[in-house]
Amino acid sequence: MCHIELKMEKSLKLFLSTLLFVCCFSCQTDREKAEATYNRAIHYPQGSMMSINGIKRATEIDPTYQQAVYELSVAYLKRGLPHKWKPQYNKAVLLDSVQRIPWRGYLYLWFYRDYKKAITDFDASDTLTPDFIDAPQGHSVDYWRGIAYLGLKDYKNSLVYFNKFIDTETKEWGEDIVEVTGFLYRGIVLIESGKPEQALIDFDKVLKYNRNQSADAKYYKALILKDSRPDEAKQLIEDAIEDFNNGYFNQRPYVETMSQIYLEDLEVLKKEINKL
Repeated sequence: MCHIELKMEKSLKLFLSTLLFVCCFSCQTDREKAEATYNRAIHYPQGSMMSINGIKRATEIDPTYQQAVYELSVAYLKRGLPHKWKPQYNKAVLLDSVQRIPWRGYLYLWFYRDYKKAITDFDASDTLTPDFIDAPQGHSVDYWRGIAYLGLKDYKNSLVYFNKFIDTETKEWGEDIVEVTGFLYRGIVLIESGKPEQALIDFDKVLKYNRNQSADAKYYKALILKDSRPDEAKQLIEDAIEDFNNGYFNQRPYVETMSQIYLEDLEVLKKEINKL
């Protein structure tokens, strides 16, 4: 009799525990359920099907959960599904235009190379947040606009925005804190604008703030100096090749960066200099 009573007591405890779990889960809001589902999904590699399916489920539970709506679009993009990225991302824009419009500009810039649409979104961000400068992916929209105009070969506007970016950052934080590729890109723009002597100043700043390690800065310096100072140019290109082989060159994950150099570029310039 005691054995039967003990089994009944255990069964009752199990039933009550299960009932409590079900009640707690059913009492959760859609947002809480969506967040729990999303947090499980993001532990999988970004862009993997396990991650995509989990995040998608979170958006189905709560279509207004902006973080999941946004992350699903990014997962599509990184999996190489741009036709799914844009309509999904636009849903995130509707939920939070202030944050997502400048980010859309960043994605247009790097993943689509649609420089005009990128600039349109960066300009829109100025209207949406007139009291501060948005900084998607950690850099201000002025920096990204400079790159977008460089992609359009609009060197005049590119220089305007790189100047604005560098001046603003220098005034607020100090020149040594400025993103070093800002100097690199401004130097490239100055070369394209027919101002190589000014460009040299920026390339020297890249080397100064990057511990003298930059295949890009040394490559462009060698390019400028090859006719007037061939011996110095020869040493620069040798050093540039060494830096490149050690990984010290401008590059980005997933996509080719703007004005990216390759070992072939360095080797070609080396041959040109050696012929002088």
